[in-house]
Amino acid sequence: MTGLDPTTMSGLELLRTAFDNAGPPSGIGKLLGMAVRAVDEGTVSFAVTTSPDFANPLGSVHGGICATLLDSAMGCAVHTTLPAGVGYSTLEIKVNYIRSVPIDAGELVAIGTVIHRGRTTATAEGKVVDSAGRLIAHGSTTCIILG
Repeated sequence: MTGLDPTTMSGLELLRTAFDNAGPPSGIGKLLGMAVRAVDEGTVSFAVTTSPDFANPLGSVHGGICATLLDSAMGCAVHTTLPAGVGYSTLEIKVNYIRSVPIDAGELVAIGTVIHRGRTTATAEGKVVDSAGRLIAHGSTTCIILG
Protein backbone atom coordinates (compact mmCIF):
# COMPACT_ATOMS: atom_id res chain seq x y z
CA MET A 1 0.00 0.00 0.00
CA THR A 2 2.94 2.32 -0.49
CA GLY A 3 2.28 5.58 -2.30
CA LEU A 4 -1.23 6.01 -0.87
CA ASP A 5 -1.90 8.76 1.67
CA PRO A 6 -3.98 7.29 4.53
CA THR A 7 -4.62 10.78 5.90
CA THR A 8 -6.78 11.75 2.92
CA MET A 9 -8.79 8.56 2.35
CA SER A 10 -11.32 6.71 4.48
CA GLY A 11 -10.38 3.17 5.43
CA LEU A 12 -12.78 1.81 2.82
CA GLU A 13 -11.37 4.07 0.09
CA LEU A 14 -7.81 3.23 1.08
CA LEU A 15 -8.31 -0.54 1.00
CA ARG A 16 -10.32 -0.50 -2.23
CA THR A 17 -7.73 1.71 -3.94
CA ALA A 18 -4.79 -0.29 -2.63
CA PHE A 19 -6.25 -3.65 -3.62
CA ASP A 20 -7.58 -2.43 -6.99
CA ASN A 21 -4.33 -0.75 -8.00
CA ALA A 22 -1.69 -2.92 -6.40
CA GLY A 23 -3.28 -6.32 -6.84
CA PRO A 24 -2.58 -8.78 -4.05
CA PRO A 25 -1.82 -7.44 -0.59
CA SER A 26 1.76 -6.66 0.37
CA GLY A 27 3.63 -7.89 3.43
CA ILE A 28 2.04 -10.91 5.09
CA GLY A 29 -0.54 -11.13 2.31
CA LYS A 30 2.18 -11.45 -0.28
CA LEU A 31 4.08 -13.99 1.82
CA LEU A 32 1.01 -16.25 2.11
CA GLY A 33 -0.28 -15.59 -1.40
CA MET A 34 -3.49 -13.97 -0.17
CA ALA A 35 -6.04 -12.82 -2.71
CA VAL A 36 -8.67 -10.20 -2.00
CA ARG A 37 -12.17 -11.53 -2.56
CA ALA A 38 -14.31 -8.60 -1.36
CA VAL A 39 -13.97 -5.19 0.29
CA ASP A 40 -17.20 -3.57 1.43
CA GLU A 41 -18.03 -1.36 4.37
CA GLY A 42 -17.79 -3.56 7.45
CA THR A 43 -16.87 -6.74 5.55
CA VAL A 44 -13.65 -7.98 3.96
CA SER A 45 -12.68 -11.41 2.66
CA PHE A 46 -9.34 -12.92 1.69
CA ALA A 47 -8.40 -16.31 0.25
CA VAL A 48 -5.27 -18.45 0.21
CA THR A 49 -4.51 -21.70 -1.56
CA THR A 50 -3.03 -24.31 0.73
CA SER A 51 0.46 -25.63 0.02
CA PRO A 52 3.14 -27.83 1.56
CA ASP A 53 4.79 -24.62 2.82
CA PHE A 54 1.86 -24.24 5.25
CA ALA A 55 2.46 -27.63 6.91
CA ASN A 56 2.81 -28.12 10.64
CA PRO A 57 4.91 -31.03 12.03
CA LEU A 58 1.87 -33.34 11.67
CA GLY A 59 1.61 -32.65 7.94
CA SER A 60 -1.62 -30.63 7.95
CA VAL A 61 -2.05 -26.87 7.51
CA HIS A 62 -0.63 -24.95 10.49
CA GLY A 63 -3.31 -23.22 12.58
CA GLY A 64 -1.44 -19.94 12.21
CA ILE A 65 -2.60 -19.77 8.59
CA CYS A 66 -6.26 -19.60 9.66
CA ALA A 67 -5.38 -17.23 12.52
CA THR A 68 -3.58 -14.90 10.11
CA LEU A 69 -6.45 -15.03 7.62
CA LEU A 70 -8.92 -14.20 10.38
CA ASP A 71 -6.78 -11.40 11.83
CA SER A 72 -6.40 -9.88 8.36
CA ALA A 73 -10.08 -10.17 7.36
CA MET A 74 -11.47 -8.99 10.69
CA GLY A 75 -8.95 -6.15 11.07
CA CYS A 76 -9.47 -4.91 7.52
CA ALA A 77 -13.25 -5.10 8.05
CA VAL A 78 -12.79 -2.72 10.98
CA HIS A 79 -10.53 -0.52 8.82
CA THR A 80 -13.31 -0.10 6.25
CA THR A 81 -15.40 1.72 8.87
CA LEU A 82 -12.76 4.30 9.77
CA PRO A 83 -12.52 7.89 8.52
CA ALA A 84 -9.44 9.37 6.86
CA GLY A 85 -6.39 9.58 9.08
CA VAL A 86 -7.67 7.06 11.63
CA GLY A 87 -6.01 3.68 12.09
CA TYR A 88 -6.46 0.62 14.25
CA SER A 89 -4.49 -2.16 15.89
CA THR A 90 -5.54 -5.59 17.08
CA LEU A 91 -5.90 -5.72 20.87
CA GLU A 92 -6.87 -9.38 21.03
CA ILE A 93 -7.94 -12.23 18.79
CA LYS A 94 -9.66 -15.51 19.62
CA VAL A 95 -9.71 -18.42 17.20
CA ASN A 96 -11.72 -21.64 17.43
CA TYR A 97 -10.52 -24.44 15.16
CA ILE A 98 -13.21 -26.82 13.92
CA ARG A 99 -11.29 -29.27 11.74
CA SER A 100 -7.79 -29.87 10.45
CA VAL A 101 -6.92 -28.94 6.89
CA PRO A 102 -4.79 -31.10 4.57
CA ILE A 103 -2.02 -29.26 2.74
CA ASP A 104 -3.67 -30.07 -0.60
CA ALA A 105 -7.14 -28.80 0.44
CA GLY A 106 -7.19 -26.01 -2.13
CA GLU A 107 -8.64 -22.61 -1.34
CA LEU A 108 -9.46 -21.33 2.13
CA VAL A 109 -11.56 -18.16 2.40
CA ALA A 110 -11.80 -15.92 5.45
CA ILE A 111 -14.68 -13.49 5.84
CA GLY A 112 -14.48 -10.77 8.49
CA THR A 113 -17.47 -8.69 9.57
CA VAL A 114 -17.67 -5.78 12.00
CA ILE A 115 -19.99 -6.32 14.93
CA HIS A 116 -19.52 -2.93 16.62
CA ARG A 117 -17.40 0.15 16.10
CA GLY A 118 -17.23 2.74 18.82
CA ARG A 119 -14.99 5.74 19.39
CA THR A 120 -12.08 3.83 20.94
CA THR A 121 -12.63 0.14 20.17
CA ALA A 122 -14.25 -2.07 17.57
CA THR A 123 -15.18 -5.75 17.53
CA ALA A 124 -15.46 -8.08 14.58
CA GLU A 125 -16.12 -11.74 13.91
CA GLY A 126 -14.89 -14.01 11.18
CA LYS A 127 -14.94 -17.46 9.74
CA VAL A 128 -12.72 -19.55 7.47
CA VAL A 129 -14.33 -22.00 5.06
CA ASP A 130 -12.84 -24.49 2.64
CA SER A 131 -13.71 -24.87 -1.04
CA ALA A 132 -16.66 -27.12 -0.12
CA GLY A 133 -18.05 -24.44 2.19
CA ARG A 134 -17.20 -26.37 5.37
CA LEU A 135 -16.36 -24.31 8.43
CA ILE A 136 -12.66 -24.65 9.27
CA ALA A 137 -12.30 -22.01 12.00
CA HIS A 138 -14.10 -19.01 13.42
CA GLY A 139 -12.99 -16.18 15.63
CA SER A 140 -13.45 -12.74 17.04
CA THR A 141 -11.29 -9.70 17.60
CA THR A 142 -11.18 -6.45 19.51
CA CYS A 143 -9.33 -3.59 17.86
CA ILE A 144 -8.24 -0.26 19.32
CA ILE A 145 -9.11 2.80 17.23
CA LEU A 146 -6.07 5.05 16.79
CA GLY A 147 -6.91 8.71 16.13
